[in-house]
Amino acid sequence: MAALTEGRNTPERVGNDLAGLLGANQTIFAGALLMRNASGHLIEGATATGSVGVGRAEEAMTSTTAGVTAIRYRRGTFRFANSAAGDAITIAEAGAACFIVDDQTVAKTDGTGTRSRAGIVEDVDALGVWVRCDEALTKAA
Repeated sequence: MAALTEGRNTPERVGNDLAGLLGANQTIFAGALLMRNASGHLIEGATATGSVGVGRAEEAMTSTTAGVTAIRYRRGTFRFANSAAGDAITIAEAGAACFIVDDQTVAKTDGTGTRSRAGIVEDVDALGVWVRCDEALTKAA
């Protein structure tokens, strides 16, 4: 496409509500931590490499075939369960990346190279870890 020669009404995407296509054989529950796999599809949070956290599922959805079923999700700051023992996140990790254990749990480490990044730790309280889920921010961290 050639460069502009006059003004253009460039479309804008506003807000934190998004939608994306699910990977194959997914059962997603509303409120689940979602991640994008290397193929670009959304999958449930799990211990796996090559993916990145994108946000929270806004609805329950299942899929059998990759790239067919769409799901609504939201980026933002959400409280997920904290991992246990030596992998528990503390307030000292505020501002650092955390890692996906499953669709509701995050950990301090990548589990010796077995986990993908969930997002950035914003806070920790007695009920869990507040994680900033923003795919671009998490990839850059």
